[in-house]
Amino acid sequence: MLVLLLFILALSNRMTATDTEASQNGHISSESYFMSIWHNRLYLYSAAALVFGIWFSLKLTLKKKSFSPKVHKAVKNDDHTDGDTVVHVSGVKIFYGSQTGTAKGFAQELSEEVKTLGIPADMIDMKDYDPDDQLAEECTNKSVCVFLLATYTDGLPTENAEWFCKWLEEASTDFRYGKTYLKGLRYAVFGLGNSVYVGHYNTVGKNVDKWLWMLSGMRIMTKGEGDCNVAKSRNGSIQADFLAWKVKFMKRLRALAKGEKKSCSGDCKSGGSCKNKRKDEQQVVDKHVHNEEEEKADLQNASSEDELMESSSDEEESSLLDEKSGSVVDMEDLGDIMSGAKKVKSKDESRGGGHMVKLSKMNGVKKMEDEEERREMITPALRAALTKQGYKLIGSHSGVKLCRWTKSMLRGRGGCYKHTFYGIESHRCMETTPSLACANKCVFCWRHHTNPVGTEWRWKMDPAEKILLDAVEKHQNMIKQFRGVPGVMPERYEEGLAVKHCALSLVGEPIMYPEINTFIRLLHSHQISSFLVTNAQFPEEIRSLVPVTQLYVSVDASTKDSLKKIDRPLFKDFWPRFLDSLKALGEKRQRTVYRLTLVKAWNVEEMLAYSELIALGQPDFIEVKGVTYCGESSASSLTMANVPWHQEVVAFVQQLADMLPQYEIACEHEHSNCLLIAHTKFKVDGEWWTWIDYERFQELVQAHEESGGQRSFSALDYVAQTPSWALFGASEQGFDPADTRFLRRNKTKDISGC
Repeated sequence: MLVLLLFILALSNRMTATDTEASQNGHISSESYFMSIWHNRLYLYSAAALVFGIWFSLKLTLKKKSFSPKVHKAVKNDDHTDGDTVVHVSGVKIFYGSQTGTAKGFAQELSEEVKTLGIPADMIDMKDYDPDDQLAEECTNKSVCVFLLATYTDGLPTENAEWFCKWLEEASTDFRYGKTYLKGLRYAVFGLGNSVYVGHYNTVGKNVDKWLWMLSGMRIMTKGEGDCNVAKSRNGSIQADFLAWKVKFMKRLRALAKGEKKSCSGDCKSGGSCKNKRKDEQQVVDKHVHNEEEEKADLQNASSEDELMESSSDEEESSLLDEKSGSVVDMEDLGDIMSGAKKVKSKDESRGGGHMVKLSKMNGVKKMEDEEERREMITPALRAALTKQGYKLIGSHSGVKLCRWTKSMLRGRGGCYKHTFYGIESHRCMETTPSLACANKCVFCWRHHTNPVGTEWRWKMDPAEKILLDAVEKHQNMIKQFRGVPGVMPERYEEGLAVKHCALSLVGEPIMYPEINTFIRLLHSHQISSFLVTNAQFPEEIRSLVPVTQLYVSVDASTKDSLKKIDRPLFKDFWPRFLDSLKALGEKRQRTVYRLTLVKAWNVEEMLAYSELIALGQPDFIEVKGVTYCGESSASSLTMANVPWHQEVVAFVQQLADMLPQYEIACEHEHSNCLLIAHTKFKVDGEWWTWIDYERFQELVQAHEESGGQRSFSALDYVAQTPSWALFGASEQGFDPADTRFLRRNKTKDISGC
């Protein structure tokens, strides 16, 4: 600027000198003035160019300064200005499809995490969202949609997500919407499922991810899968699976908020140096090593099955390719496609002559996993939940709990229906299980599905001796807590410390325990009777079972559809297994029982079908009991309206007994809302002999063991006469007159029982 002023000053002086000289001579006219300007035009042009250059430089400088303070992301920064911001993520919408509340809890957790970044987050119950009117708007409002979806019975969506999934499926194949209907939608999916349901593990999450992609939605990260099966979960539990996925999602969300579309791979088009190249290369290496470790872990966790269980994931990937054929493959989907192709290739290579290669110890394809490599059935979260419910846990997969009827009989207030029907002393009965896992998820489950589920043993295994000793010790410790309690009878307290009966019906499926026969033999060697309950999904285990005092099979429904609806079994072939289990029960010579649980509006109308099942297994006894209402639970839709009155149970039993020529109603326990139908072979000279001679049973089973199984015995060899007060139609209605019935004030009739 100073140079410009000096230049103009020099030019002015020169022009002034010229004018002075002209005036002195008196010969310069006005025309000579313009001629002077013309002769000095070069200086004027240079001055004008210099002024313009300086002005242009100042303008660029001011423009750069005006842009520098602006914020280009929608997250909180240390530098705040009043300038306009460029928002890359306007908010996160978290959709959840939940049945038991797990997905909803994850949605709440993710929402709070997102808000810590300064990004708005909304939780949306899918039943309150109309995708036809609202989903397309998510393509243009710069939001990120997260879908947390649980898979319910038969691979179907939960009740609150049914309409959304139905609409999305139809839209993905409807030409009226077009393949680009959701172009611009950014989404991520996390599915909640259980891998023991082999045919439909996490199908809802997989399908929603596929349908959104078919409508040109852009997934911002790979689909996540949470597994309730702790034996197969990559991180040990579904909560840990979600946490691992959430960490990746939050990292991706931060990148999106900064405007980064994809992370740098090191191949910059500009040819310049990439600062993150070395870091990303290390991440690729780490990811490769991690994948190899996961593959090894998956191989170790796989059990030695007779046949490989085929997953639907391969079919899904191949169908996905077919549906998207002719379209451009997104780079984010290339990894999934290659992974699917690799799975198909490896599966094809493992097949020989059209047959599946068996993964067994015999053919050397795979080694049996060591006990040290197996996971424990009881996870820390499960341990906390069961302990809160009053369980005394034993080792890694067993438990014992004090039955309320044990407490009742210690006080002289009456025993349970097994006391009325079979002569069990309830205060001397230990309720336990060597396996907390179950193969069903029944709607009337007392434990609200806090116990694990599975179709085979995949966990660490404790020895039978340890389980029995610990169970007796913990049971005795619970009895000792009643020492000196007002109302507890001293003689019964002393008797209660000596366990005489064991009810293997606490929770789960005890027959799944690989050493169940050893456990039963140990019970008998300690002069403890055995009452084992199974859910009729393990027919071969029933056949190989050693003699027990009394073997139960739960018959919760009489048709395939109703059994599927009530028990929600894990096995795909649950109905053939159920029927075969009843046949296996009929082959037993010792006492056998069908246990029917009546659920009003669910299974009380199937009278003829029940009679056909009874003819199939020919049980010695049929216990018919009204369902016990265990309170509200998100895992079950049962209410008090589903609990039948005792009169309704009696009417059902009378109709059923009329259809069974070889059976009659023998006993009743009104307090438990339960009746007993017995085979007429237990009615001798008009007198019922449904009770058990426990000392005689111990003699018979000992002789059976000593003879190596050659000396057998039948149910009629250890019967005892039933007292009159226990018979159906007696005024006591199954309450032992030796005890005093206690009725709580201001409370309705208590129909609960074990």
